[in-house]
Amino acid sequence: MTNQATRQQKTAKKKKKQQLTKSAPLLLIAAPGILYLLINNYIPMFGVFLAFKDFNYLKGIFGSDWNGFDNFKFLFRTHDALIMTRNTLLYNFAFIIIGTVAAIFVAVLMYELGQRSRVKFFQSVMLLPNLLSWVVIGFVVYAFLNADTGFINNTVLKALNIEPVSWYSTTKPWPFILIVTYLWKYVGVNSIIYMASISGIDKGIFEAAQLDGATKMQQIFKITLPMLKPTIIILTLMAIGRIFYSDFGLFYQVPQNSGRLFDVTQTIDTYVYRGLMELNNVGMSAAAALFQSVVGFLLVMGANALVRKVDRENALF
Repeated sequence: MTNQATRQQKTAKKKKKQQLTKSAPLLLIAAPGILYLLINNYIPMFGVFLAFKDFNYLKGIFGSDWNGFDNFKFLFRTHDALIMTRNTLLYNFAFIIIGTVAAIFVAVLMYELGQRSRVKFFQSVMLLPNLLSWVVIGFVVYAFLNADTGFINNTVLKALNIEPVSWYSTTKPWPFILIVTYLWKYVGVNSIIYMASISGIDKGIFEAAQLDGATKMQQIFKITLPMLKPTIIILTLMAIGRIFYSDFGLFYQVPQNSGRLFDVTQTIDTYVYRGLMELNNVGMSAAAALFQSVVGFLLVMGANALVRKVDRENALF
């Protein structure tokens, strides 16, 4: 019996060694990604303590004095608390709804182009803005909106005999400007996901619908959109998880950090950045980040529970 047990142990060890030799190249390939996750996502988790501390650089994270929820009070008792929360939520709702509709619309148009050469050309054109940094995009927008030399004031408004507008001190058009800029940058890359889902739909379904006399519009609304439902739900749930976050570059670089536009461009992220740079309040910044993470987690759980009740198959978990 003892000999048989030792043999089994030896065979088990051999199998483990074989598995390790097989998985070693894969682990080496994954190592940079795992290292990045550890450095970028896991090590900063120690910063959670800062949300509840009166941080002192000399004492360090663990040596600084505890101050309970004072950082959260400071964050949300300011007169800008309501404005930045409102802006963050409303812009993200607009980005989710309008961005999803625009991405699906572009994906359907791309799919209907048919020829690969045309699809590749338009995909490249649509993806180009996503490769540009927000600093570059901020200057592109500035080239259009500059009060003295901007394209809109000197060309468009001049041709229509309309007085020039000081865009960086006028708040009303900025929600529209920010939404259009966001769509220009992200619609192309988001449409690729939906296009991949459309490509995975069985072509026989479209052929059968065509034989039954269905028009292109009927095929889109009766076949394409219902088949995209799982992808739409998953991406929407992921977007809801970041609804208390904002794209910092969009709200900071594009408006050129103009103080007159804070009522419509101030979000939680830009407020925390300005608070950190001007007041050097590390604890408040950590409190804001923790608040965003916790609320985002609760929203994802809640939205997923709602989806699971309505349509269990399309829930994330």
